Amino acid sequence: MSLAKLIPNNALLNQALVQARTSPAVNGSLWLQLSESLNIEDEALNKLLLEAHGVASISDEDLKQVKILHGRQKLSTDSNAEFVTLSNQGQVILLTEDPWQSDITRVLARSNAAGALLGLARPNQMAHFLQNESDLKVSIVSASGLNSNSQQMSPVVAFVDQAIAKAYEDGASDIHFESGRQGIEVKYRLDGVMAAGPKLETPVKAEEVISRIKVLAQLDITERRRPQDGRLRWQHVSGDSIDLRVSIMPSIFGEDAVLRLLDKAQLRHTEESMSLDVLGFDESIAKIIRTLAERPHGMLLITGPTGSGKTTTIYAALTEVNNGLEKIITIEDPVEYELPGVLQIPVNEQKGLTFATGLRSILRHDPDKILVGEIRDPETAEIAVQSSLTGHLVFTTVHANSLLDVLGRFKHFGIEPFALASALNGVVVQRLLRKVCGHCVQSRVPTDEEIQKLKTLDLTVPERFPVAMGCQHCRQTGYKGRFVVAEVHQLSDRLRDLLVHKSSITELKKEAYIDKSSRLLAQAIKNVQMGTTTLEEVSRAIGLV
Repeated sequence: MSLAKLIPNNALLNQALVQARTSPAVNGSLWLQLSESLNIEDEALNKLLLEAHGVASISDEDLKQVKILHGRQKLSTDSNAEFVTLSNQGQVILLTEDPWQSDITRVLARSNAAGALLGLARPNQMAHFLQNESDLKVSIVSASGLNSNSQQMSPVVAFVDQAIAKAYEDGASDIHFESGRQGIEVKYRLDGVMAAGPKLETPVKAEEVISRIKVLAQLDITERRRPQDGRLRWQHVSGDSIDLRVSIMPSIFGEDAVLRLLDKAQLRHTEESMSLDVLGFDESIAKIIRTLAERPHGMLLITGPTGSGKTTTIYAALTEVNNGLEKIITIEDPVEYELPGVLQIPVNEQKGLTFATGLRSILRHDPDKILVGEIRDPETAEIAVQSSLTGHLVFTTVHANSLLDVLGRFKHFGIEPFALASALNGVVVQRLLRKVCGHCVQSRVPTDEEIQKLKTLDLTVPERFPVAMGCQHCRQTGYKGRFVVAEVHQLSDRLRDLLVHKSSITELKKEAYIDKSSRLLAQAIKNVQMGTTTLEEVSRAIGLV
């Protein structure tokens, strides 16, 4: 009987794991229980664990050629999770009695060894290594040495590791593992749009890839019908390490996973040069944002849809005013970048630390400036507004598409118009647009329909439009890199009066856009005229409305 027929879709393996792990594993008892409950030979169990969960094992015959890199190791003195780091034919293995313990998976996630595997000890193997520990010679293996043997990983482990490495090297913001009828496909979000990646065209492998990601992110591998969220840390062969936020979602073909790359050291490495100018803001707009960020109290709000660069902008503004003379505290979900000299608090809703509860505590910690990662609910909105009215400068973001949408969101949160008008210093509405590739860009004259459309919107009509052609330098997309366009609204007394008196949208819009050249769409068309981006990209990211 074949292994695939014996355990269809690995369902029996997962059930056996849950039952076997009800009591602590000792002397290889977990291996024995799995072998007996599944009624398969050691070689078949080894293959199944490696393919399904990326967990290796070492046969007793291979023990003679195993090289011991580190003797007994524990995560802490209070941890029961002991492991030994071995090298078996160039493959680094963290051997332990129960590789599914959270302590052990955390060690793997933080490991300097790219491509290292967790290993399940067979009977008496851990005892053998620990008894002879005094005779061991401990040595350190570099990450680059480990990566050179990545071809010896199981196909599933190698597939996940290479997908993350490719995303990191190409500068992707997200990795999508999408399960389908034929298997699993990887897609990357590059410059804000999706790009195709590698595939594994085997349905069984799709399930194994998702299980591998769950193991790394310390998630429940047996739960397949509910969404799960987690985190993992991954290290590149260069030594750079990044955090990844993991989201698992059930689908009609199994499960999909999305990994968001969070390079928390990004701003730390460029702290001397990180500024609004570096991000590509127009000089006049950057000047207004700096003025708003330097006020002693009030609220500076950055708005835009998901992926529009709100967090990066707010960090840049905060970095510019971080002169060491004031206490700056942030509360974020998650902490995406590290800022020197700033107290950064991660939201932990499972432990009761929400934006609202954290913000209440922050106010007792004597802050001058506060960054609230995002306003999501009425309670957080109310505390943020009250904080800005009591002598604090509050930096925050909200998901909205325009200034009027922002005002509508706060009305929905139940914030009184007078309080909002008093607290709000200014609103920055921004988008990220892709730059045309300088190696293959061409140009064309506008069509009559395009000319009429731009004139209807009171926009300048460029003489020629850039055309994104595509070449090897831009992955055949015609675009390479992104830049920010923004409109900034400083709340004038007239606009505050309209807010307090609950004026119509037409009146608010007329007052907010007295200078039509400051509109977001006008800023974008200006970049089309300069040859920086295309009309098609403006239509995609902002819309010609």
